[in-house]
Amino acid sequence: MFKSKPKLNPDEILTAEFGYIAQSAFQANEDRARVASFYFVSVGSLVAAILSTQFSGGLSTPVYLAFAGLFLFLTILGALTIAQLARLRVAWREAAMAMNQIKEYYMKRNTGLSDAFAWQDIRLPEVDKPYSIANLMAIEVALLGAITFGAAVIFLLSSLGTSLIWGVLVSIIFALGCFAVLITFYKHLLASHSEKSSTESLDGMTAPSTENL
Repeated sequence: MFKSKPKLNPDEILTAEFGYIAQSAFQANEDRARVASFYFVSVGSLVAAILSTQFSGGLSTPVYLAFAGLFLFLTILGALTIAQLARLRVAWREAAMAMNQIKEYYMKRNTGLSDAFAWQDIRLPEVDKPYSIANLMAIEVALLGAITFGAAVIFLLSSLGTSLIWGVLVSIIFALGCFAVLITFYKHLLASHSEKSSTESLDGMTAPSTENL
């Protein structure tokens, strides 16, 4: 005598899936705040340690080079933070799109349900939404990364015997260039995701990627 297979309740599966995706979106936002905070604290702590150094006796060339290397490291850390912020923004939007897919499933089977959802695919915030918290965090990190890069340039030029005035002017130019590069890098990562999402939609691949979570 064969036992009947247990019936699967699709609503329970979709509810569990929706809850998991919602938790993933929440975690992406939490990680974004942690990543930015870690970078700010790291830079602040190292700069405070440097400022506490006694400069009255002057600095030797090796010390100038060491400080230049340290600030260059902080700039690289800022670029990595920018990349993480972009990936986490992408992860949040992919999670939101995945939740919208479940919403679409129920809206097709229940008339009038669409009025209950404010966020649908056509209303979902863009991945590169201007003045969003994600973009403002990226700008803050880019500014700090530009400042650390400018400081690295000043210490490097000081090790070469360049005057302070010329060192400051050159460092400002390099800092502005670094800021532009970091912001462009952030925009490029978001644009790459948008192009990839458009291609997948045209190919019928509506399921979100989990590589950024």
